[in-house]
Amino acid sequence: MDSSSPHIILFPFMSKGHTIPLLHLSRLLFHRGATVTIFTTPANLPFITTSLSDAKVSKIISLPFPENIPGIPNGTESTDALPSMSLFPVFATATKEMQPHFEMALESLPKATFMISDGFLFWTLDSCNKFNIPRLVFYGMNNYAMTISRIVGQNELLMKAKTEDEEFVVNDFPWIKLTRQDFVPPFTDREPKGIYFEFVMQAAIATTKSYGIVVNSFYELEHKFCDYYNLNYKPKSWSVGPLCLAEKLASFNIKSEGYKKPHWIKWLDSKLEQGETVLYVGFGSQAEISSQQVNEIKTALEKSQVNFLWVVRNYNQDELSDDGFEERVKERGLMVKEWVDQREILEHKSVEGFLSHCGWNSVLESICAKVPIIAWPMMAEQPLNARMVVEELKIGLRIKTHDGSLEGFVKAEVLENMVRELMGGEMGKEARKRVEEFSEAAMKAIEECGSSWCALNALINELHNKRSA
Repeated sequence: MDSSSPHIILFPFMSKGHTIPLLHLSRLLFHRGATVTIFTTPANLPFITTSLSDAKVSKIISLPFPENIPGIPNGTESTDALPSMSLFPVFATATKEMQPHFEMALESLPKATFMISDGFLFWTLDSCNKFNIPRLVFYGMNNYAMTISRIVGQNELLMKAKTEDEEFVVNDFPWIKLTRQDFVPPFTDREPKGIYFEFVMQAAIATTKSYGIVVNSFYELEHKFCDYYNLNYKPKSWSVGPLCLAEKLASFNIKSEGYKKPHWIKWLDSKLEQGETVLYVGFGSQAEISSQQVNEIKTALEKSQVNFLWVVRNYNQDELSDDGFEERVKERGLMVKEWVDQREILEHKSVEGFLSHCGWNSVLESICAKVPIIAWPMMAEQPLNARMVVEELKIGLRIKTHDGSLEGFVKAEVLENMVRELMGGEMGKEARKRVEEFSEAAMKAIEECGSSWCALNALINELHNKRSA
């Protein structure tokens, strides 16, 4: 290791949605001349190693993951594999048991210029302080969601709302009107408590004591919220994305010897040859959808007459068999029950719409691919992402549940009409035009001298110079 070059440590949380952006970031750091060390666990190691097989990352260190966590089968080292997301607080809190192994590993490494660890790994702040390493936090959220959440919490706006659907105005952003249904428990509870609330508070306190926040976004997308956040809150936010553009759509795989197109890409190729468009349906790796709701989705897609590619999680696969659905839609619908490269699908020229849960990674990938969105938020900060997509950026349409809540039911006819509108209506055309403009801005931001390129350079130089002083 060159002692004159920056040494940067990355420690992603054990979830693909949190890990993948930091793997993209590792490529950008390497191209800035940095040496990168990545921490992970044994079960997550193969995914990271494969993802970075073409990249030069100095070191990947695997730490033992805690065993005998109540309710969680041994060997489960990622939230993607949890039996239920209700176990998330227990899983996330248990990661603190990795701290002694982490610090032992730090002792054997050259001094780090700084570390970027997931915000859920709050305990890494103590370790960084012991070794005099500046800690930056990565949450995978955008500046809009961070800013709105801080304002709402600071002004106790959720507590002032008398009913679940009563609108309230966000201070300093009078055009933004929210309800309690845009947030999730325990933050909507009158007296928040419990293991999840305690975990979130520990993470939030550790964040405020860290050096900065690395944000997977770009200034041109949300400049009002970037500026507001850094003017009013600490630590500083550094927008360095979209990180997915650090890896050019697995182009190295396509060109590499032995690459074979997955069957779903071949299916998309056939639709493109026929001059037909496709709706991509994907709700991420953690959303839990009831069998009744799955049936409504099937009915909507079947009646809409649009072509669709639907990636289905394991626990939804039973609802997709034995009723003849796949046979009835086989000419224009494909169900995929394997892990996919979502960006490869979105970038396909046949795909012109995305029915999404509005996880932030998915939103950014959709923007970069110039694909408008049907926003159907289901958990975490996704309702705020959906607000941003539809009301701020105007690059999509919003699904409304029957009662406005996240858990509320969406009827087939509501979804069918929304699908038709996005894929062929005037609102869909306008959203498609807007997303193309943001896609071009995203590419410029990540290129040399773009806003994100400059932000990452400034961060590296600032901390590297401090270490060298």
